[in-house]
Amino acid sequence: MLIRLVLLLSALLLAVSGLAYLFTRDLRYLTFISLIVRFLLFLLLVFAVLYALERFGLVAWRVFV
Repeated sequence: MLIRLVLLLSALLLAVSGLAYLFTRDLRYLTFISLIVRFLLFLLLVFAVLYALERFGLVAWRVFV
């Protein structure tokens, strides 16, 4: 649920920033888009590591089963 909300808000931010860049041709909107993309990649990496740790670490060792 949380990941979906973050992805939805990020997609809206990307769309609005892309439209703002198309209308104004101001480079700060492209900078903001790259910042959002880097944040999303970092966040997805964190969630992937947590998922892998839960899936293969805790379940495989039967810690929380």
